[in-house]
Amino acid sequence: MKLFVGLGNPGAKYAGNRHNIGFMAVEHIAEDHGFAPWRGKFQGSVSEGKLNAEKVILLRPETFMNLSGQSVGEAMRFYKLTPDDVYVFHDELDLAPGKCRVKTGGGHAGHNGLRSIHAHIGAEYHRVRMGIGHPGNKNAVAGYVLRDFAKSEQDWLDDVLRGCSDGAADLAAGDSGKFMNAIGRRVNPPRSSGGNEVPPKKAPPEPRPIAKNEPAAEDTRSPLQKLMDKFS
Repeated sequence: MKLFVGLGNPGAKYAGNRHNIGFMAVEHIAEDHGFAPWRGKFQGSVSEGKLNAEKVILLRPETFMNLSGQSVGEAMRFYKLTPDDVYVFHDELDLAPGKCRVKTGGGHAGHNGLRSIHAHIGAEYHRVRMGIGHPGNKNAVAGYVLRDFAKSEQDWLDDVLRGCSDGAADLAAGDSGKFMNAIGRRVNPPRSSGGNEVPPKKAPPEPRPIAKNEPAAEDTRSPLQKLMDKFS
């Protein structure tokens, strides 16, 4: 059994925020893979289902971001899971928009949701770091993550969320490489091989210009012909 946790803040006010990309990811997985309806549990909401042969619990902590660890710890203890069974989907300032990375262990890099989870279950869980970019100024971070994704960001956001759903079964099976490939196929789809394309016609070669120092052609006229040509 695996526990997939999406981080975010509860309520319609925050639903479209960059900070809620983790919620969005687990919601896509639930919808695309026919998981059970969401129900309140563990200070959050859960949805249960299967990804291939693996049973997976999806969890959205509803304690607000900085207390997410309470919900995660409660769910982990109830299902008798270890940190190795936990995958946390969260926004990542240090990755460009559209980029994702899977990481196990390490620090929380100032992310309040991860900081709380660290405090409750330790650091040795898995994270799906979902890039949202950085505003460029440390003082602007709070406002940036609590603003909705712009309309211009919707295409790459949709690709990333679909990719997470496509690769969810691979992630549950512990194959983070295949999971990343699934996202890559959405974000950077392979180009057509172009096997049926007709190659463009080559332009005809331009006539070779005569060089200035080329010798003139030899004059083979007779003296009489030259005289006649002169007065003709």
